[in-house]
Amino acid sequence: MIDRPADMLTLTLPDGATRDVAPGTLPGEVVKSIGERLYQAAIAVEVNGTVQDLMTPLRESGAFRVLTARDARALDVLRHSAAHLLATAVRRVRPEARIGFGPAIEDGFYYDFEVDHPFTPDDLARFEDEMAKVAKEKLPFVRAELSRRDAEHVFAGDPLKLERLSELADDEVISTYTDGPFVDLCRGPHVPDTSYLKHFKLLNTAGAYWRGDEHRQMLQRIYGTAWFKKEDLDAYLHRIEEAKRRDHRLLGKQLDLFMFHQFSPGSAFWTERGTTIFNELMGYVRELQREKFQEVRTPVLYNKGLWEISGHWGKYRENMFLVHNNESEELDSSLKPMNCPSHYLLYLSRKHSYRELPLRFATFDTLHRNEVTGALSGLTRVRQFHQDDCHIFLTEGQIAEEVRFLAQFIADFYRTFGLRPAVRFATRPEVRIGDDALWDRAEGALRAALEATGMPYELKPGDGAFYGPKIDFDVTDSLGRLWQLGTIQLDYNAPERFDLEYVGDDNAMHRPVVIHRAVSGSFERFIAILIEHFAGAFPVWLAPEQVRVLPITDEMEGVAQAVVRRMRDAGIRAHLDDRKETLNYRIRDGEMMKVPYMAVIGKREAEGDTVAVRARGEGKKQEVVGVGEFIGRVLGEIRARST
Repeated sequence: MIDRPADMLTLTLPDGATRDVAPGTLPGEVVKSIGERLYQAAIAVEVNGTVQDLMTPLRESGAFRVLTARDARALDVLRHSAAHLLATAVRRVRPEARIGFGPAIEDGFYYDFEVDHPFTPDDLARFEDEMAKVAKEKLPFVRAELSRRDAEHVFAGDPLKLERLSELADDEVISTYTDGPFVDLCRGPHVPDTSYLKHFKLLNTAGAYWRGDEHRQMLQRIYGTAWFKKEDLDAYLHRIEEAKRRDHRLLGKQLDLFMFHQFSPGSAFWTERGTTIFNELMGYVRELQREKFQEVRTPVLYNKGLWEISGHWGKYRENMFLVHNNESEELDSSLKPMNCPSHYLLYLSRKHSYRELPLRFATFDTLHRNEVTGALSGLTRVRQFHQDDCHIFLTEGQIAEEVRFLAQFIADFYRTFGLRPAVRFATRPEVRIGDDALWDRAEGALRAALEATGMPYELKPGDGAFYGPKIDFDVTDSLGRLWQLGTIQLDYNAPERFDLEYVGDDNAMHRPVVIHRAVSGSFERFIAILIEHFAGAFPVWLAPEQVRVLPITDEMEGVAQAVVRRMRDAGIRAHLDDRKETLNYRIRDGEMMKVPYMAVIGKREAEGDTVAVRARGEGKKQEVVGVGEFIGRVLGEIRARST
C-alpha cells in the first residue's frame, strides 16, 4: 500500500477513480492528467457541486467533475465571462466608465457602469463590435490572488469596487481576473480565454440603482446573452422577437382587453372583452371547486391587531398599504395583502369537528400589495389583484392525501391551457416566524406528502414563505419560458398564533394544520401569461368574441341578425359586424382581433340556412356549413375547453 501524504487532496471522478493532488493544484492540470481531448473541451469543473474554473486552485477533497459545453452549468461560466468581456470593451471605448459588477443571469448576463450620460443604441453597437475584437485576440483570463492593500491600490479609481472590497471578510480570498490590460475584482469562474466567446449579443440598456438601493446612485445596466452555438443564439433571439410580438401589454391594447391610468397605478381597468376572459377563468375555477370547496368572502380592510397576530405587521409591513386612523393619525390599519388571516377569523367564528376536516375556504377577494412604482409591469406586477385563493384546515394525518389531491387539481388546471407544470420544494427562509422544531416538523410532513404523490421535484433551499415550507408549481409556456404560478404551503405557525382548534373523535380539543393553496397565483398575472402563451389567439371557450358574423351586403343584415340571435341563445359569444366597410376590410379586422371564427353570409348562405366559415389561422379557406351544425361544433369546443 502506497502511503498518502496527510495534506494531499483526494478527488473522486464520476467513474469512481480517484486522483490525489497537492492543495493549490490547478483544476486544469487535473483535467489534463485525465486526457488531453477532455482538457481541450473543458470549460470548468465542479467540485462537491460548486463550479470553479480551470485556473482557481483546489482547496478541498471531494467529487470532481469536468464541465464541457454540453453541460447546462457551463453556460453560466460562459455568460459570466461574457459580462467580463463587455466590461473590457466598455473600458476600451469609454475609459472614463466606472465599473460595477456583472453576473450571469437566466439566459444571459448584465454589467453595471457608472457614467455621466446614459448609453445609447449606438454605444451598444460599438461595445459589441469591440467585444468581437477582444474575443478574436484570444486573451487568457488570468487569475490572481491579492492582499487587501494591493487590491485597494489596483481599484483606487473604481469606488464601486472599493466599496465591495471593504465588505469582504478578513479571511476571504480576494481574487482578480485580467484579460489584456483590464483587471476586474471577481470570484469567477471564467472560461480559459476570450476566444471561447463567439456567439453573443447585447440586448438593451436600463437604469439600475447601485446595490438595488433607490437612495444610491443610478447606474447604466447593459443586458446581453451568450451561447456556445450560433444556432442556439439565433433561436434565443427569435424567441425574444416572438416574445415582443406577444407582449401582453401590446396585445392587451390591440385586443381591447385592459388599460392602466396614472390616477391608479398598478391597478388594471378591464374592458368588457377583458372582463369576459376574467369571468370565464373565475367561472372555470368555481366549477372545479363546486363540490369540495366552500367559497367565502371577507373584508378588505383590517386593524393592525390582526396583522400583529399573523406576523405580517413585523415581517411584511413594507409591502402593505397602510391606513391612518382618522382620529389619532396613527397608521393602525391595512388593506389586506393576502387572505389567510381573514379566513382564520372566519374559522374561529364557530366550533369545528374532526368530521368537517379537511375544511376548504376558497375566495376570489381583491388584494393589495404596495409594489414600488418602478417595479410595476403591465399585468405581471400590479398593486391590486385577485387570487384563486384557498385555505384548508385539516389534521396532520390528512396532509399526504390533501397534498396529493391539491397537486393533481393544480396540474390538471394547467394542462387545460397547454401549460406544462414542474414542481419545486421550497424550505425555510432566513427571515421567518416559528422555532426550528416546528419548521422541522412542517418540512418533514410536506416533503413526505410531496414524495408520496410520485411527482418529480427540485429543491429550492431558503425560498419558503416566512410562515412555512411550500411546494411551487412552475409552468413552461409556448415560448419555453418558465413562470412560477401555483403553490401549496404548509403552515404550523398560524394555528398556534390564532389558537385554531377542532373537536377530535376523543371529544378533546386539537390543533389543526393549515394549507395555503393558489392555482393561478393571481388572475391578472395568469391572464398576462395566457395572452403571451396564446399570442392573443385564445381558445374558443376563453375568447371574448367567439364568432363574428359578417353579412356581405345590406340585404343580408336581417338574416345575419337572426343567426347572431340563434348563436347567443345557444350560449355563444357572437357579434354582428354590419359596418359599411368592404368585406375584406371587416375580415382583416376580425383577423387582427384574433376572433376564432368568422361566419360570412351571402345570398347563397341566406337561402340555404348556412354560413361560410373562416377559421382563425386557416387563411382564406372557407367551409360552407349549416347554421345548426356550426352552432353544435362551436358548443362542442366550448364544452371540451379545447385549446
